[in-house]
Amino acid sequence: MVECDLSCSSCRQQLSSGAHNIIMYKAKQSKAIASLDYKKVRLKAHRCSPCQILFAILVIFIGLVAANRPPRFAIDGQSEIVLRLKESPETRVGSHIYTLKGYDPDNDPLFFGKRNSQDSEIIRIENTGGNEAKVFLAKELDRETQDEYAIVLTLTDSHYSDHNYVTQSFLLLVEDINDNTPIFLPYPNAIEIPEGSAPGVISTLEATDADEGAYGQVVYYLQELDGDNDVFSISTHQGKGILRLQGELDYERKSLYQLRVLAIDRANQGPVNTGTAAILVKVKDIEDQPPEFVEVQAVARIAEDAPVGTKVLRVRAIDGDRGINNPIAYTLDGNDLFDIDTHTGVVYTLAVLDREEESDHVNGAHILRISATELSKTAEEPQAPATVRTEVTIIVTDVNDEIPTFGEIIYRCEVNENAQSNTPLNFIDGEVQNVVYDHDEGKNGTFRLFLDPPNDLFEIVPELAVNEANFMLRVKNSKSLDFEDFIEVNFTIFAREIDEPTRWSSAHVQIFIRDQNDNFPEFTQAIYNAGVPENSEQGTIISKVEAIDIDSGDFGTMGIRYTNLRGGIAHLLHLNPITGVITIKTPGSAAFDREIISRHYLTVEAIDNVGQGNRNTAQIILDIQDVNDNAPIFLHRQYEAKLLENKAEFETPLQVEARDLDLNGTENSQITYEIVEGFYRMNFTIDPESGLIRPLHHFDYEELVDSHRHAVRQTNADMREIDLLVRARDSGIPMLSTVVPVLIYLQDVNDNPPIFQKSFYAKTVPEDMPGGSSVLQVLAIDRDGSSPNNAIVYRIQTGASDKFIINSETGVITVAQGANLDPDLTESKRLIYTLNVLALDGGLGNSQMMNTATVNISIKDVNNKPPVLQDLPTLKIVENTPVGTLVYQVKATDPDQNPILRYKLNAAHSEARNEEGALVKITEYDYLGAFDLDAIEGYLKVIKLLDREKVEHIKLAITVEDLAAAKGRQIVEAFLTIQIQDENDNNPRFRQPFYRQTITENSINGVLIANVLAYDVDKNRTVSYALEGNPIYRSLVHLDAQTGEIVVANKIDHEQHQWLNFSVRATDAGLPPRSALVDVFVSVLDENDNNPYFIGGSKNYTISESAAPGTRVATVQAADADSGDFGKITFLMDRISSQGKFTIDADTGVLSVADKLDRETKDSYNLVIEAWDNYQFGFLAGESRNAFKQVFINILDENDNEPEVSLPSSCILITEYHELHESIASIVGRDADDPATPNGRLEFAISKGNRDGLFELRQLDPWNAQIYASKTLRNQFGNYTLTIKTRDLGVPANVVLNTLDICVSDFNDHAPVFVRPLHNTTVRIPENATVGTMILQAYASDADIGQNALVRYRLKPDPLGSYKLFEIRPNTGELLLKERLNRNKQKMHEIRIEAYDQGLPTSLSTDLDLTIYVRNVNDYEPQFIVNEISVNFTEHSDPGAERIKLPDTVDKDEMDLDDPDESPTQVCYFILHGNEAGYFRLEPETHVLTVERELDRELIANFTLYVKATENCANDTLEHGLPSRGIEIDSRVNSRQSQMSYDRFKHSRHLRGPSLEYEMSTSAEPEALLSYDNYVDANSAEKLDSTVVCVRVRVLDINDNPPKFRSKIFTGGITTNADFGQIFMRVEAFDPDEGDNAKITYYQVGDIRQTLSEGLENVRKEPFLIDRNTGDVQLNFDPQKGMKGYFDFMVLANDTLGMRDVAHVFIYLLREDQKVRIVFRLQPDELRSRIDTFRDTLGNVTDSIVNIDEIKVHENKDGSVDKTKTDLYMHLVEREDNSIYEVSEVLKLIDTHIESLDELFKDLNVLDTQPAEAQLLMASPTKGAMFVWLVFTNLFLAALLVVTLALCASQRKGYKRQLRAAKVNIFRGHSSTSLQHPHEPATRVPNTNKHSVQGSNPIWLKGYENEWFKTEETLSVGGQDSLDDNFLAIGTQDLRETLKGTAKLFNNTNDLNRHFNLYNQIDKLTNNAQILARKLETTEL
Repeated sequence: MVECDLSCSSCRQQLSSGAHNIIMYKAKQSKAIASLDYKKVRLKAHRCSPCQILFAILVIFIGLVAANRPPRFAIDGQSEIVLRLKESPETRVGSHIYTLKGYDPDNDPLFFGKRNSQDSEIIRIENTGGNEAKVFLAKELDRETQDEYAIVLTLTDSHYSDHNYVTQSFLLLVEDINDNTPIFLPYPNAIEIPEGSAPGVISTLEATDADEGAYGQVVYYLQELDGDNDVFSISTHQGKGILRLQGELDYERKSLYQLRVLAIDRANQGPVNTGTAAILVKVKDIEDQPPEFVEVQAVARIAEDAPVGTKVLRVRAIDGDRGINNPIAYTLDGNDLFDIDTHTGVVYTLAVLDREEESDHVNGAHILRISATELSKTAEEPQAPATVRTEVTIIVTDVNDEIPTFGEIIYRCEVNENAQSNTPLNFIDGEVQNVVYDHDEGKNGTFRLFLDPPNDLFEIVPELAVNEANFMLRVKNSKSLDFEDFIEVNFTIFAREIDEPTRWSSAHVQIFIRDQNDNFPEFTQAIYNAGVPENSEQGTIISKVEAIDIDSGDFGTMGIRYTNLRGGIAHLLHLNPITGVITIKTPGSAAFDREIISRHYLTVEAIDNVGQGNRNTAQIILDIQDVNDNAPIFLHRQYEAKLLENKAEFETPLQVEARDLDLNGTENSQITYEIVEGFYRMNFTIDPESGLIRPLHHFDYEELVDSHRHAVRQTNADMREIDLLVRARDSGIPMLSTVVPVLIYLQDVNDNPPIFQKSFYAKTVPEDMPGGSSVLQVLAIDRDGSSPNNAIVYRIQTGASDKFIINSETGVITVAQGANLDPDLTESKRLIYTLNVLALDGGLGNSQMMNTATVNISIKDVNNKPPVLQDLPTLKIVENTPVGTLVYQVKATDPDQNPILRYKLNAAHSEARNEEGALVKITEYDYLGAFDLDAIEGYLKVIKLLDREKVEHIKLAITVEDLAAAKGRQIVEAFLTIQIQDENDNNPRFRQPFYRQTITENSINGVLIANVLAYDVDKNRTVSYALEGNPIYRSLVHLDAQTGEIVVANKIDHEQHQWLNFSVRATDAGLPPRSALVDVFVSVLDENDNNPYFIGGSKNYTISESAAPGTRVATVQAADADSGDFGKITFLMDRISSQGKFTIDADTGVLSVADKLDRETKDSYNLVIEAWDNYQFGFLAGESRNAFKQVFINILDENDNEPEVSLPSSCILITEYHELHESIASIVGRDADDPATPNGRLEFAISKGNRDGLFELRQLDPWNAQIYASKTLRNQFGNYTLTIKTRDLGVPANVVLNTLDICVSDFNDHAPVFVRPLHNTTVRIPENATVGTMILQAYASDADIGQNALVRYRLKPDPLGSYKLFEIRPNTGELLLKERLNRNKQKMHEIRIEAYDQGLPTSLSTDLDLTIYVRNVNDYEPQFIVNEISVNFTEHSDPGAERIKLPDTVDKDEMDLDDPDESPTQVCYFILHGNEAGYFRLEPETHVLTVERELDRELIANFTLYVKATENCANDTLEHGLPSRGIEIDSRVNSRQSQMSYDRFKHSRHLRGPSLEYEMSTSAEPEALLSYDNYVDANSAEKLDSTVVCVRVRVLDINDNPPKFRSKIFTGGITTNADFGQIFMRVEAFDPDEGDNAKITYYQVGDIRQTLSEGLENVRKEPFLIDRNTGDVQLNFDPQKGMKGYFDFMVLANDTLGMRDVAHVFIYLLREDQKVRIVFRLQPDELRSRIDTFRDTLGNVTDSIVNIDEIKVHENKDGSVDKTKTDLYMHLVEREDNSIYEVSEVLKLIDTHIESLDELFKDLNVLDTQPAEAQLLMASPTKGAMFVWLVFTNLFLAALLVVTLALCASQRKGYKRQLRAAKVNIFRGHSSTSLQHPHEPATRVPNTNKHSVQGSNPIWLKGYENEWFKTEETLSVGGQDSLDDNFLAIGTQDLRETLKGTAKLFNNTNDLNRHFNLYNQIDKLTNNAQILARKLETTEL
């Protein structure tokens, strides 16, 4: 024990100090513990005893113990922390897995840790401060390696030492994921199974999976690589895969199966793992297949003189079981001439051959049957036959020893003239042998037939024959075969061998020509011209026709009959059939009235053979001669014209016109005109020929009124009327005439202009004069005496600028309402207005006269406007701006003259704000005292320094006052905003002086190293960070420029960098910027992280394949940057890559040979070398690192293999015509040695067997060659054996020999073809035909030559035995009747004739089916069951490409009621009519209709053909039949017995009617069929004949025509008030095609251009849209008033095939009042069909573009609809400048060209032409107050009411007068030629009375250009000119007769009822508006 002495004052003092320290420690808590952790407290006693020291320690210890309590884990009462995690990679390394929480009663900071153990390395704990810590995963989790970790956690509050802490158990459980693949246990990879094995188990496989649960359970599946999945199967049983055989195995079908077994785990979520095992199943062969012939030469040739034992051919067979391959033995069926080698299969001769010897051969061909038997090696019974058989043919050749020979010496024949080409000649003599034969074979028996001398009339067929042939003479050129030229022909026929021309024979031929009716009657004139006066009597001779025929007898002129007079008046005439005289039969018809029709066309027909033969036609033109029976007729009922005073010509020419219906150019139609009545008729002249009326001198309007008031009626205020009567007479006998009234209107003209009192006026007014104030008055006068010419209207022409207006009646000029005269308000200051005032009189158009005066108005200024101070800008001023700096100059303006302006600051309205936006009071900071404002100049200056920290925003109120204001004060105020800008004057500051951190090497990118932070006291507190220092260090880390975080950027290697030292600069965003630096020190902790590496890259080594084991190849070197065991290298080699052929030393790296090498097995090796560090101690623990390297070793070749050659094993069969450029055989060689060296390259050559050099070998490359024929093999047929020598190019060379067999043979490749009869021909034979009768002769030709072309014939048996009734001669093909026929037993026999050649190697044949029908007599013609057939052909298709079979006919002869299945007779079809152009071809026998010429649907879309059905198939002209022989082929039986007079046509349907009878010829000549032309008079007869059918051919369309626009340019218009989306025009194209081919699609292409446009700036999108299907053009914008211009664009028309056409479209913008309406007396559809003609004609005449806007049904004035009329709306466009005509211009254009439009308007029944709507021309509105408008509106309505009432009264009076005018019969008046008989009825002519319609004009569409201001009715008010007195008296009888004729003409025709246009404009002036209206009225057409 230590005792302490406490008496020392120093000790007591120290103890007190220690106690005090204890108390302070308790108070400071955690602050003191930090110092206790790192520092030791040492108490020093100065001269104190040990007891004192011990006491002090005890006191301190007790205080400490009593002050601290231990912490504890916060685990909610659990004894252990248990955590479950998925194994990696599901749970990644570094992820946060748990958060630890603790609690300390003393609230001390806690520190969490772990007790070091092997399991504790799996986690990493990171203390976050306070009472929590985060747990992170430090290493990967692998459940298969370790599934749980037990860790002890520690917790301390730092009062404990390192070994004193609280602990807690922490258990980490690892859960499984599916991360392991099933692995198969060892299994057999090859299995052999015999074919035919029964199904069962063949193997068992097992795979394991390291996972647990469903992840570790395995299911097995099976795949077969070739898709045979039904042969094998696999099932899962107790974790194993049971492989079973479930299908049948066949070695021959498949001998090898590649199976793939899949082991798949049963993962129910996430990825599924699969393991694979490959099994090869081999099928073992058994003896279950017979042998197979693999080499058989079907045909071989051998000369008949070949020696015994000659090899002929070779056959070879192999075992069908490829896996066994038993030997084969050959045998030959019994044969005396040939035998076969049992082992080799070679066939050779046993005896001498003789081709002519009678034996079992056919034409030298021997058929051998060879058997091949398999010799089994086992004792078991084979499952398949052991023997197979085949046949071969051996042909023996022949020699030449015969000549061709004819059957007769002379042949006599006959033929009709003009017989068709290929018509056979008939032999006259009885049994004629028309045969030629040569018994030699092949070419020796081939001969050619020809005529001598050669001629183009006849030919012999065939031209070439073999052995024997039946020849036929036939017509070659039918055009030269004319009876009129010659009647007999003689020549010689020759047969000559083709190889031996000296071997020939001949026969003489005599041919007689029979005459036919082949010439047509010819008229003496092609056209007969005749004439007859109109109204001729009966019997008058018109003409005589005559025809000549050069044939004789009835076929010639004697037999001609004239008939079939056709034409419009044929029924009125009579034709003498013998003399040809034509006379009138029925006179008095309208047909003989020349005025109705002047010419008739007739046709007459001449037929020879007494009207039954050929026919011809001629035309007769009959002219009706004229007589004078028609009076002249005026075109109009009345003529009117206008004459201006002082003019010597009418305004428009006045010409009367009459027409005479009599013949033009004769006196009957020559018209003379004369004026016969009128008071002033002596003042006018008329042209007697043209009818043109002219005045003799000019008229004066005033004098006329004053001097001759009694002779002139006044029609208007400025208009007077003159009456004339004009007569038209012709010059015929008797003379006929007609009269017409003529009205002439004399009109006054305006010739005096208005005159102003003064030409200049002046006045000054103040600028504030109000609107409506009077300024001054102007006055003018007009000296004209008539209204409206002397009425004056005033207008301001120019200069008013909407400020002044003038009263149009008084001339008073006033200020416009609402106008302001202030000059300052005008765009350019205006003080003087110069007005140009216009005075106009009442003249209209060009006759209107005017005068002008000038008015000057001056404006006086008044100071009445305040100053103007514009908006002031926002100023920015930097704080501390120097005093006296000019900031801004304030400027104000005043529109008044001489203003006085003063500036000052308004403190009451000014304000200031600081940085936070708070108001700054003037008492806090005098911001106004910082500025000074100059009162006069407005300069603003700084007079005191500004401080931004006190004030940042200042708003100064500045006022301006005008001291010169006239009324009151004029003050304005504006605000000037000033913003004080900050200056940068503070550097950023870091929170620490330096930063020091640690980091482990190889840390992943993004790991945080440190976070540096800085701040700035300036306003702009944005700080950015940047690295500075060593660039290498800076590249390894990344600094976030915004947050200051420093993280790992690249891999950090401790071996390169132990420290990373750099600096961070913080920079603010000020200008200029300021910055600060701080140093950062990072320590890098080391790890074992270096892999071994190989020295040197991958290398290639070579070694000979003969190298011995142990031979050194190379030395591999490697190194490691680590040291010690981590740097020691161990070498390993992959055994799979070396395949046991190489080995490596583990320590030295020496690579050497381990086993014998063979390049042919493997020529290179890719060895994988591994280098491991720490292999001895760390490999098993997983602490070793490795590297890999590839070493390539190439094996050098040695020439140790012989070449292998692949040649055809059998004889290669080629023909003697083998082409030289075609290869015969291919030779394929290979050498197992290296092909890149001479050891593996081959050379081929023919060593022997190539006699005569027939073959050559062409080597393609070192391994391929081909055998070719070096020259032709013609006649070189036989067997050749070539020896092929093959050698490689190595040293020494290896050589092999092989044989190649080539068999050259002749080839028969053409079967005989029947020339006659046709296939399925029906032959009709009488039942009583005698035995031996020849039915027909079959003839077949063969395209081969020699023996191959020799044809023989035979009958084939049939099931019914019909062939037994007939026989055929094998050489000639003649079919004979062998037994008598019994029709009751069987009336139809079907036999088959076979034609076969003698060709080699095999004979080819063709069958011909014949139907022999037994019949009694032919009674009926075939009949069609329909009258009409419709067929289709496609245009432009190739001729013959489309074939259509016409329907069959029925024949009562064959279709018995009791036998409905009886087949019909052969019927032939011929085209009678409709095929004159030769477009179609009809095959007579097959009834197939085809196209002969190319069709074009657009030219001809439909054809009508008339087809005749007949049994006479011999002559398609239907004029003569064949001579009857009792047997008919494809025709009817013509008997020469009594049936010849039987009328077969009577048993068919009636052709036309009871009047038509057709009798058959009863002469002894062959029965003649009626030709179609003999009995068909018209198409109606064709429809009645049942043997004739009408075929309607429709040509189907293809798309062969592009669309075409109807015009290349389309024009249209749209008004400015049109609606959006309106369809206003259509671009239309047509396509000549039809259906879908004619479907047209329209597209707008390119841009839509605008020209002369105004107001279209806002149209952004396409202004128009085109409907793709219809071509409708739709409006795509909203037009507005004021828009002008026109558009143009291109439009494309495209059809379905892409063919196209392009057109140009012009669309014009117009106003609604620019449209013209034309009224037609037509239906709308009629007008639309003729609208193109109207538009084109009007456009051409007026030289303008005519656009049709709308067509609709006419609407009357009362709103009712008149469906008999149609309204057309249109507008016209000038072609040159594309401007739109105004309505007045359009009407004037029509008037100007009315002569040219006369016919058009008459044709279209134009009734009216007028504007589309009334044109209102309003004066521009004036500005003023609303009350002015109200007053004006009331005045206007009152005036309008007065005018309306006046118009109603006037119209009522006018309607009464029109009613009276309608009751007047004719227009009459007082005259010197008044009517003497007023009671005589007169014809009413509508609208001829001038009072009937207001403004009527008698001249067609001749309108006046002036306007009437008053109606006619106001001036015609009784008296002499009253309506009641308007009667015209005609005194002479001639005039009465003329009027009668005129009335008669008017009643009979409607052509003279016409509509006349009159232009009537009304111009009425009211206050400030001018209304102009034009109305067009016409008389009824």
